[in-house]
Amino acid sequence: MGLGRALSVALVGLNGHVIEVEADIGQTLPAFVLLGLPDASLNEARERIRSAAQNSGIPLSRRKITVNLIPASLPKRGSGFDLAIVMAALNAAGDVRRTERTVFLAELGLDGRLRPVRGVLPAVLAAFGAGCVEFVVAEANLAEAQLVAGAKVRGYDSLAQVALDFEAKAPNLVLGSTTFNDSLLASRARSEPAGKGHAAVDLAEVAGQAEARLALEIAAAGGHHLMMVGPPGSGKTMLAERLPGLLPELTDQEALEVTAIHSLDDAGNGVTALVRRPPYERPHHSASTASIIGGGSGIPRPGAASRAHNGILFLDEAPEFDMRVLQALRQPLESGELVLHRSAGTAAYPARFQLVLAANPCPCGKATGKGIDCQCTPMARRRYFGKLSGPLLDRVDIQLQVNKVQLSQLSDQTPRESTAVVAQRVQLARDCQRERLIPFGLEHNAELTGKILRGPLRLPPKDTEFVDRAMGAGILTARGYDRVLRLAWTVADLNGRTHPGPDDVSLALTLRQRGAGQ
Repeated sequence: MGLGRALSVALVGLNGHVIEVEADIGQTLPAFVLLGLPDASLNEARERIRSAAQNSGIPLSRRKITVNLIPASLPKRGSGFDLAIVMAALNAAGDVRRTERTVFLAELGLDGRLRPVRGVLPAVLAAFGAGCVEFVVAEANLAEAQLVAGAKVRGYDSLAQVALDFEAKAPNLVLGSTTFNDSLLASRARSEPAGKGHAAVDLAEVAGQAEARLALEIAAAGGHHLMMVGPPGSGKTMLAERLPGLLPELTDQEALEVTAIHSLDDAGNGVTALVRRPPYERPHHSASTASIIGGGSGIPRPGAASRAHNGILFLDEAPEFDMRVLQALRQPLESGELVLHRSAGTAAYPARFQLVLAANPCPCGKATGKGIDCQCTPMARRRYFGKLSGPLLDRVDIQLQVNKVQLSQLSDQTPRESTAVVAQRVQLARDCQRERLIPFGLEHNAELTGKILRGPLRLPPKDTEFVDRAMGAGILTARGYDRVLRLAWTVADLNGRTHPGPDDVSLALTLRQRGAGQ
């Protein structure tokens, strides 16, 4: 009897920590001791592992087995350590060859099947970055793990197959233990991750709304946040649903980040390819703060804001959301990251999304034009928009009034520009700004800081006359001033100009002032 070792990964948010699994077999009565701050689901691994090994034809030693998860100070959770623990124990007993250089990530069934686990992609990324090269995962997680270029990944259906590949000496290995429910695992492997993309819809389907279409194009080109205020049926949701189609495909790095987040989701076991299209999240207005921002028991899990990373977070009927949810969005809108502190640990998730808000002009939605049909009291209107605080709206670049569509616009047979045509202009504009922003380490105009706008990209006073006057009158805050200039740069990029002129700044200021407030 000796000491066996294997490797696994503990995830805290998207950050992975390589865990060394030590197994020691003593000379005392049978027992199984698990050390290293395991949670309840990991503590249950003791019985799963014994049954899985027994039913695979390679039973564990009947002596006392002590398993230590290093570093012991880091909390461990989940069933993904099962395979590493059993392989370390088998290595300690001399039943398999050395395993200390291989990372094992899989849950065990009582019959010895290897079941997929969540978060395999970020786990493999973290371990590979730490110098690990060899990985063993469940067959259903193989395609996901292989997304990490350079990693040597092997997928197996059962513990017996893993043991055989690691030169198991047991003569009675049960290699046929995976026949039950194979169809379920196969279907899970074929499934697509939650929020992977958005159904193809065309901008040409939107009747009228020329100003809203222009605002949508500008938002897509510069990565700007957008708010639309208008009566029910004016097309706010239609416009928001077509914004993802205007965005370029994700780069390799962006796709890895998005896919890693979806890998942590409940449906993430079916990730088979990188998510190339920007994600689109549309939570219901009754959603809790934890479901939008992230949270839950133990280590916080990602919410809709993180699942929308590098994509769109659309809050329809925004004033109906809980005010705490709306206020919690202020921090990721500025930093592009959510850091969630809980007693069990701190998790950091990327959350660089485009926020799209939609709201009615009042609770009944009829306060348009002269507002004759509106029966809302002034207090009800103030309370309705009161949830959209000034600091939140100040972070939204485009604030647009969307009017009702007229009958003549609905019946107009003039061909409208399609998503593909507008997306080409958006791509050209993004190429221009990416080339201009390379020295600053930025990609989109929406990321421009005041230091850059008033430094290397400073515009002459004659071009900023309109926005200077608005700030002097108290209409804009300092943050709003910078956001108008960001919009002006995007308008110039779409028009093929090297820098904004007075007309571009004027249009940017107009788009900034059409919403419910500043």
